[in-house]
Amino acid sequence: MISQPPSALPDPLPPTGTADEELLALELSEPPPPTRSRPALEPPADPFADEAVRLPGSSGEHLLQCAYGTEKRARRFYDDQVLDHLNPQMKEFIGRMELAFVATADAGGECDSSLRAGPPGFIEVLDDHHLAYPEYRGNGVLASLGNISENPHIGILMVDFVTDLIGLHVNGRARVVEDAELRAVHPALPTEFDRGRTPERWVVVQVVESYVHCRKHIPRMAPVLRQRSWGTDDVKRKGGDYFEAKGTPRPWHRVNAEVR
Repeated sequence: MISQPPSALPDPLPPTGTADEELLALELSEPPPPTRSRPALEPPADPFADEAVRLPGSSGEHLLQCAYGTEKRARRFYDDQVLDHLNPQMKEFIGRMELAFVATADAGGECDSSLRAGPPGFIEVLDDHHLAYPEYRGNGVLASLGNISENPHIGILMVDFVTDLIGLHVNGRARVVEDAELRAVHPALPTEFDRGRTPERWVVVQVVESYVHCRKHIPRMAPVLRQRSWGTDDVKRKGGDYFEAKGTPRPWHRVNAEVR
């Protein structure tokens, strides 16, 4: 995805909490100018880095907790809700999910989010610290897998929109494993798949964080039956040019024309 230029972004809002001057100065400091190589930025000093066991989350969120005065609420959430594995309740929840939202980023931090779906249990819990979801034949872009090949960090959100109105976050480190390779290690993987779709490969995720997504703003939805054309290459059945993007010139069109 193409990032907005800094000039198009809104001015940062002043913080609503109180914090030491050096924290506010760091929070509101000007971002570095963009570069073509997009080098990795040094993370800010983590105010909780000296703890005997490092808290979950990023240095950035810890810094803003101090700036906005939410350290106590955040610490309570970490202590009560964030695990580094999957407990039995989480495993049961994953076993009945039919969709998941997957977030990845490339080596430069450019992000992408995608949807994965299947029958209940299409996401396999391998053990307390690992889960896997199948990758089927798609549009050939391989955006998520491409990101994972450069940057293993992944975020998965699963939401029950129907009954419990609750969500589960699983953040971790992912790797791409071919179907035969994973079956050699986990022979209990299913061999029959919905409408004959068979995985070409799997994304195996080592769990780093797992925690609840509260139900406060989750809408209730009712599932309905529908006919699906699994695996089709028919443009209309897949949604066609719904957003009418096909005829819009893009920079890479010109480059491709020059190459030809």
